[in-house]
Amino acid sequence: MSNDDDVFDRAFADTIRLHEAVRGQDRAPVFRTVDAIVSALQRGGKVLVFGNGGSAADAQHFAAELVGRYLRARRALAALALTVDTSILTAVGNDYGFDRVFARQVEALGAAGDVAMGISTSGQSPNVVAALSAARERGLTTVALTGADGGPVGRAADILVNVPDRATPRVQEVHCTLLHVICDLVERHFAPADEVVATSRSSHA
Repeated sequence: MSNDDDVFDRAFADTIRLHEAVRGQDRAPVFRTVDAIVSALQRGGKVLVFGNGGSAADAQHFAAELVGRYLRARRALAALALTVDTSILTAVGNDYGFDRVFARQVEALGAAGDVAMGISTSGQSPNVVAALSAARERGLTTVALTGADGGPVGRAADILVNVPDRATPRVQEVHCTLLHVICDLVERHFAPADEVVATSRSSHA
């Protein structure tokens, strides 16, 4: 077997192993996250989601699934990724420091009863910790989606959904699956189960 084959096989084996490990974990934090999001949306609230790098992309992906759709035709669900406005990010980063780029937006946009979700594969991101802390001070329900042991990000949140591994690519892959599960469960509260939209018709695939 070539080295290329080894890399290919190892990537699949490792992500399957980690997916199976997370599938065997306590699922209560995922279901608590779903309940918090559904409760916020039903009351007219919103979800604020944020992270860095690949986790920023996951934040935007998650917000897109809620605002647009995941699998079912239903009303738009209020979600904002705090990673997309370059003017805000650069202004706050320049004037207050990069650690405040998400916290400042939470202070401006968050309201009691909303949900703030911080994503960090390492669990160490200072700007995610700062945003979760700002959210808790304002009465938002806070969720951390992390890797490793959760770290300071996990300790800053009301609900910790953790993927217990230190390999960033593998953690990101499981994060994507978990976010899809959350989307599916949230969406079922707002659309009948028989309203599934064919994958080929999806506007964001």
